[in-house]
Amino acid sequence: MSLTFLVALVLGYLVGSIPFGVLVTRAMGLGDLRSIGSGNIGATNVLRTGNKGAALATLLLDGGKGAVAVLVARAIAGEPAALFAALGAFLGHLFPVWLGFRGGKGVATFLGILLALAWPAGIAACLTWLATAFAFRFSSLAALVAAASAPVWLALFGRSDAIWLAVALAVLVVVRHHANIRRLLAGTEPKIGKGK
Repeated sequence: MSLTFLVALVLGYLVGSIPFGVLVTRAMGLGDLRSIGSGNIGATNVLRTGNKGAALATLLLDGGKGAVAVLVARAIAGEPAALFAALGAFLGHLFPVWLGFRGGKGVATFLGILLALAWPAGIAACLTWLATAFAFRFSSLAALVAAASAPVWLALFGRSDAIWLAVALAVLVVVRHHANIRRLLAGTEPKIGKGK
């Protein structure tokens, strides 16, 4: 790995590791997000506080940090560096140094990354999430389907160079949702808007 790619990876990690869910809920006086619901730091768990504004802010900020990592790296060092920055940002969200490496599941950050890499593929993945969530009312299932679809959308929209990244991130999304998958199979997964 070249020094440029290593720097992109590390800087992407630092951007991705900003725990916006924790910061937003704390700033809005909603308590420690890690002691609410599932304890996850993402927007779905923020929604369990009952504050939709906080959940939306977390969603946008978590997606935004993935996009920013890609866009800045691309502007400074080109497209290959942008892919490494994207990987770093995603890993930063999943394993933030500031929270003892216990982070979120990465769905919003993944979607932000896709939008920055190839906005048509990102929009397609977002629509996949929305359609699945609307049809089945499970955020986790929507996340899994959207993540699995990402490599296909990138291929269809001419970003075959990024397919390796999308596959890697999709695998990590599945791993991070292992408990959700068990609950989905058992029929005990909470639906969107319901408490855990």
